[in-house]
Amino acid sequence: MQADQTIQLDYFFDPFCGWCYASAPALAALADAYPEALAMRPSGLFANDGTRPMSSMADHAWRNDTRIAELTGQRFTADYRDRVLRDPQALFDSTYPTRAIVALGAIDTRLEPVLLHALQTARYIEAKDTAKAEIVAGVAAHVARSHGHALDEASFADRLVRDGELAERTDGRVRETLTRMRALPGSGVPQLLVGVGDHREVVQGADLYGGADAVTQAIERIAARAQARSN
Repeated sequence: MQADQTIQLDYFFDPFCGWCYASAPALAALADAYPEALAMRPSGLFANDGTRPMSSMADHAWRNDTRIAELTGQRFTADYRDRVLRDPQALFDSTYPTRAIVALGAIDTRLEPVLLHALQTARYIEAKDTAKAEIVAGVAAHVARSHGHALDEASFADRLVRDGELAERTDGRVRETLTRMRALPGSGVPQLLVGVGDHREVVQGADLYGGADAVTQAIERIAARAQARSN
C-alpha cells in the first residue's frame, strides 16, 4: 500500500450471527494489523425488535452452524447445542452483547473486536447463554481486566439492563450502521467495507471466511485497484 493511501475498515456484524463467527479469524487479523482503521458496526440484527424465542431458531441455527463448521473449521460444541440452543426458556437475543461491546468501546475501541470474539467463544464453545446480562458481564469483565481495565461484573450487568444512556447510545450506533448498510451493494452480515482513499469496495464470502491470509490479500487487491485509479 502506498504511503499516501489512507485506509478505513468498517466491519458490519451481530454478536449472534454464526457467519460473523465464521469470519472471526479474519477480524482478528484486521484488528491486529489495522487497529486504528477498524470501525465495528453493530447491525442489531438479533437485538431489540429482532429478538426471537430460541425454540423458533434452534433447528435453523444448528443447521447453519454445522454448515459453517464444515466450510470454515470454526468449532460449535455439542454442549452449545444441548445447553443453549435446546433451552426451552432461552431467547435468541443479542441486545446485551451489543450493549457490552459499545460500553467497552467507550473505554477503548480496540476492545470491541476482542469482546466480540470472547462472547462468540463463550457461546459456541463454552456453551454459555450470552443472551443473559450476567453472563455477558462476566465475559466483558474478563476482557477488560486482561487489557488493564477494572470492571465490576455485578455493576456492569446492571448497566446492561438498566442504563438508559448506554441503551440509547447503542441504538444510535445501530441506526448509524443500518444507514451505512443501505448504501452497500450487498445485504446482511458480516460485511467488510474497505476504503482506500476515496475508493470503496465490500469484502464478503470466501475472502472473509478464509482467515487472515484471504482477507489480507483481498485488501491488498483493493489497495492496488485504488492506486491504479488514482494514477
